[in-house]
Amino acid sequence: MLERIVINNFKSFSRRTIIDFAKTNYTILPQNCTSDGILKGAMFVGANASGKSNAILAIKILLDLLFIERDINSGIFKCIFNTNPKYSLEYRFRIDGCELDYSFEVDTRKNIISEKLILDGIVLLDRLGTAARVYITDSSGTMYNENDVDSEILFLRTLYFNTRFAGNSVLKDWMDFLSGSVYINAFEKRIVSYGKQDLNVIHYLRKNGSDTINQFFNEYNFKQTIEYSHESVGKSVKITIAGDEDEKNIFFKRKEINEPIPFSIESTGNQNLLRMLPAFLSVVSGSGMLLIDEFSSGFHNELESLLIKYFMEKSVRSQLLFVSHSTNLLSNALLRPDQEYSVEFNGNMGTSLKRISSEQPRAAQNIEKMYVSGVFGGLPGYEKVEDEG
Repeated sequence: MLERIVINNFKSFSRRTIIDFAKTNYTILPQNCTSDGILKGAMFVGANASGKSNAILAIKILLDLLFIERDINSGIFKCIFNTNPKYSLEYRFRIDGCELDYSFEVDTRKNIISEKLILDGIVLLDRLGTAARVYITDSSGTMYNENDVDSEILFLRTLYFNTRFAGNSVLKDWMDFLSGSVYINAFEKRIVSYGKQDLNVIHYLRKNGSDTINQFFNEYNFKQTIEYSHESVGKSVKITIAGDEDEKNIFFKRKEINEPIPFSIESTGNQNLLRMLPAFLSVVSGSGMLLIDEFSSGFHNELESLLIKYFMEKSVRSQLLFVSHSTNLLSNALLRPDQEYSVEFNGNMGTSLKRISSEQPRAAQNIEKMYVSGVFGGLPGYEKVEDEG
């Protein structure tokens, strides 16, 4: 589980910024925490263009650089609000009761990467440029040089794909956790799965059928089901897909009406929900992080609340980290104050974060009302439109 991330000069974060996912002394919603004191999720709320998505991207970049080919020295990651050519990210995980720290720094001007991996205070990887020393299998260290260390790629990635960390169960479980993660941009309808499982809704239904999703719909009274079929028949309507019987489509059926509605003409909210559910249910039942940008895209407030409650109650080894404009989610019935971050943009100073628990609101207080009144910052500064009557 991710316990903490430290961001420095990355995207809109000009200053060193800590995002903490360790629980504080709040006793409400114990189901939102793991047994070792890590929060099962966090919400980032703030004005448009304040840097909320960049908080998620600071986690996503690690997954991209480990599991997807990426140019780590690209200038798109460095903050543009200062002349410092370096950006860095530090991550702390709690894996199998162990504390695992991994960090990397990139000098975009000199094309130099440094990396460090520490497990319970013991250095396992120390890299600068194209020279690295690794202590995973040999306590005296194994040296690697430019023949082994690619200047454009994290050496951690190289080590993992070459060895799978077969001799170290903690590192292996850490990589399993990371590869079980999924990124979703609900507005762009984009899903990135970092493991072997294809979580595109069509591929998911082709492999698993619709039973699991329909069970979810039925259990939570959605009053609808889906079919993935060549032909769907209602009371008075029958829709058949052109082509042979292997050609299939997704159909929604509302209870009591029971007529097939093709996926392409369903509501935006239902389309987004169905696209998201394979990834959502996979991460809940497994191990990993579910990163969601624009979580509120097309969803009713009650649906957002249901999904958050479901994740917090059902997940054991997974985390939900999301960006939303829905201030109604700032509720002590859904999330603890230490799971909520207000995000604000401060001109050339860049993005700043405020953990809502830092103001020590009481469990009985209305967090949403406090937020919209400006207690936690992160509000747009628009002029109010006055009535002319």
